[in-house]
Amino acid sequence: MSRSAHPAGPRHADVWPEGHYSAPPADVNALDPKVWAQTVTRTDTGEVSVGGIGVAALAEEFGTPAYFVDETDFRARARAWRTAFGHDADVFYAGKAFLSRAIVRWLHEEGLNLDVCSGGELTTVLSAGMPADRIAFHGNNKSTDEITQAIEAGVGRIVLDSFQEIVRVAHIAQSLGTRQRVQIRVTVGVEAHTHEFIATAHEDQKFGIALADGQAAEAVRRALTLDGLELIGIHSHIGSQIFDMAGFEVAARRVVALLAAVRDEHGVELPEIDLGGGLGIAYTSDDDPREPHEIAKALGEIVTRECEAARLRTPRISVEPGRAIVGPTAFTLYEVGTIKPLEGLRTYVSVDGGMSDNIRTALYDAEYSVALVSRTSDAEPMLVRVVGKHCESGDIVVKDAFLPSDLAPGDLIAVPATGAYCRSMASNYNHALRPPVVAVRDGEARVIVRRETEEDLLRLDVG
Repeated sequence: MSRSAHPAGPRHADVWPEGHYSAPPADVNALDPKVWAQTVTRTDTGEVSVGGIGVAALAEEFGTPAYFVDETDFRARARAWRTAFGHDADVFYAGKAFLSRAIVRWLHEEGLNLDVCSGGELTTVLSAGMPADRIAFHGNNKSTDEITQAIEAGVGRIVLDSFQEIVRVAHIAQSLGTRQRVQIRVTVGVEAHTHEFIATAHEDQKFGIALADGQAAEAVRRALTLDGLELIGIHSHIGSQIFDMAGFEVAARRVVALLAAVRDEHGVELPEIDLGGGLGIAYTSDDDPREPHEIAKALGEIVTRECEAARLRTPRISVEPGRAIVGPTAFTLYEVGTIKPLEGLRTYVSVDGGMSDNIRTALYDAEYSVALVSRTSDAEPMLVRVVGKHCESGDIVVKDAFLPSDLAPGDLIAVPATGAYCRSMASNYNHALRPPVVAVRDGEARVIVRRETEEDLLRLDVG
């Protein structure tokens, strides 16, 4: 269907405004299961429910905006990753995607490990009962206090990110009378097909030690000579929201080549290889993510093939899914405030949240879906831009989508796939109160991260 034939929405001279959006859906009330959490469904009354509870009741009890996590879906996804990789590999949930003590307990119960990248994350994880030896510590600039905290806690591995950090960790470990298990993070020169700010394996960025100019090999040399370190492997992470496995194949080939060089120079076969995370999820119906068993099979075959060619024993593989586990399990529920049609352009739908609860659209040009969830509608679809209430023209939640043209103030709309990075990156811009995170399962809902209050804001303001 040509743009001029679209049946609804703002039009100007029978031409749709330029932008990245699909044609109006055949059914604006439909919920694509690829985008929404497992127990999300539309009931006979037209209202959407999650975990057996309707959104109107959730909004009444917990307010809006709020994040709702489908606990059943989260546990199923964690279990699927654990099962796919089996007992010969390690799955580390990337805590930066979203972290709370309830999430840590779910991960522990489902048999996953966890990686952190700050002292605050480490404190949270330990306080929730995750065994320290199942924790990995990341970060490109870990402080002396953070390193000390991690080593004293007995974390299973620290991922070394620079030459200074090699010496720093070794010194602290030795002063504490221990040897710390470490991996060296290398940048393998892979240009992942993702946004510039979340591609992490090309040389011109802050993470890791470059492979191409011999620095990674030198880092291995230094780590092997220091008494405070036990070098167990090489770590690589090529980016985020990636659907193409080709980048992982190139990364694995280069990391295995480094393992072979280490063996040839030092007579040591490092026992582990961590290929990081970054596997994409469906934010819109156009996205086509891979299932965990497909990813496990592909990565296992890549590493095995490369090791056989290099005549190396196949090392133990680690992966670090974060977004891939928590991202699809949650949605953000908003109440519609104002509706502003712009003739010849689109309709602006303002909600009671915005960039303070989802910065990704403004920061990464991320794309999201949206649906009217408090009812169904037979009205024609209209092209909308869902925006927040902040004092920024870039305060956009969903750039271009279709909602029913009878949308009205007070309606509830929801944005799916907001489990990863939305609450983690939330802010108090304009002194907004960060929303709660509510877990829903089998007809019960409970707050796992409470909504901020104005008292919380004032408690920090000591001037």
